[in-house]
Parts: sequence; C-alpha cells; structure tokens
Amino acid sequence: MIFDKNGNTSIITQEKASILELVKKIDVLYERFKNDNIIINITTLNKVVLSDIVEFLQLSNKHRKAKHSFVIVSNKANLDENPDEIIVVPTLQEAYDIIEMEEIERDLGF
Repeated sequence: MIFDKNGNTSIITQEKASILELVKKIDVLYERFKNDNIIINITTLNKVVLSDIVEFLQLSNKHRKAKHSFVIVSNKANLDENPDEIIVVPTLQEAYDIIEMEEIERDLGF
C-alpha cells in the first residue's frame, strides 16, 4: 500500500493485498487522513467485482458524511453495477475532477 498526498487529497494505492486487507488498513490508519479527500487507486489489481467495491461502502459513507470526497479508481470494475452511494471512476484524472466538482458544491452549500 502506497500513500501519497497532493494538497488536501490523500491517494492510497493498493498493489498486492486483498481488498478486505486494504479496507482494514485504511480503517486503522483513518486518523491520518480523515481531514483529506481520499482517492483509493486499485487499478493494479487484476479483477475487481461488486463485492470488492461494497467493502469500501461503510468507510466511504463515514468520510462523505464528514464533508470530504471519497473516490475509488478502477478500470476493471463494472461501473454500471456499483451502488450509487459510492463513486468509482476508471482514471485518476476523473477522480480529481470529481473531487473538484464536489468541493465546488460544498462551497456553494449543496
């Protein structure tokens, strides 16, 4: 797992371990980046199924409730079957675009 920080955005890149292990590690280390927007980059994983994405749902809901963005980047997930409560995009640039749009919405009070 690799942690990068770009301004007020933390990028967590998963390389090897399972999604379940990643979610547990993020939960343990959450205090470190609870005030940042979070991008979870899982593009290096060979296969991503709906149950993998759903593992992030509780963490995503908690983070979004605190008025921060939470975006998963995966070019292998079926975007049509993901729940509406979680944002999954195929590229890192799209993740940054989503965060930018959500910050504008928060600034405008939406």
